[in-house]
Amino acid sequence: MRFKAKPLRTELFVPGNKEDWMRKAPRYGADALILDLEDSVPPEEKTEARLLVRRMLEELGAAGQTLVVRVNRLETGLTGDDLEAVTCPHLYCVMLPKVQGPEDVVEVDVLLKFFERRAGMELGKVFIDPALESAQGITKAHEIATASPRVAHMGAGGGKGGDTARSVGYQWTPEGMETLYLRSKVLVDSRAAGVPYPLTGGWMDIHDLDCLRRAAQQAKRLGYTGMNLIHPSHVPVVNEVFTPTAEEIAQWRGLIGAMEQRRSQGGAAVTYQGDMVDIAHEETARAMLEVARELGVLQS
Repeated sequence: MRFKAKPLRTELFVPGNKEDWMRKAPRYGADALILDLEDSVPPEEKTEARLLVRRMLEELGAAGQTLVVRVNRLETGLTGDDLEAVTCPHLYCVMLPKVQGPEDVVEVDVLLKFFERRAGMELGKVFIDPALESAQGITKAHEIATASPRVAHMGAGGGKGGDTARSVGYQWTPEGMETLYLRSKVLVDSRAAGVPYPLTGGWMDIHDLDCLRRAAQQAKRLGYTGMNLIHPSHVPVVNEVFTPTAEEIAQWRGLIGAMEQRRSQGGAAVTYQGDMVDIAHEETARAMLEVARELGVLQS
């Protein structure tokens, strides 16, 4: 991937027709904002919303906020107008909703190249996050993830009563076991395709933060690196879950130190905190420290 994607613990949806909401959204502390032109914007307001979102891209982007725009799905015929309006140097990523197959990603990739070129931008700068919200899209996850080098974030959610629930037919529970396969399947497909920072989502309850924390912890254990969120109150909870702790950082550093010492003695494996570890564990520890460094948790 020519451009380097960012590790994102939290992405917060904000309606693209609410200028005051977008302007105050950075205060909630999400790693990225998703300025929405799709479901949260009524059809009669979409044209004006494009102008507002472009204005916020310039204003919030200049202040250093990472910005994603969810465009309208290709079947609406609005996607091209959306991309024309929002493609600019401050746009980090486009979330493409209801992706059915790799051809959807290819089409948006081509459109982005055209609008990047017209904006005087380097080609490939804007990433794509394909939203998989149907059984068909989930089935083709690996093909979708490999359709373009722009795909930097992808995952499956498991929301209550939404598009995915209707397509697959599951009955939602807070424990999430009914969507465990969906989330795991897309995660493995994403990782196999080289998607660096897979994100999940679908948590709709704005009050039960304890269950949200458990859902985030489960997602982290599966291998996701963050979540898409719909409410500001969710942000600090999920940020905390996906932020490496001081104990984890100390453990990774200690493991690396133990391996380096062992190598200096001519060995290739060592017992560390009761576990037998080798170069594979050391490489994992180094990778996790790099993520912590990119998140700003680790300064050196």
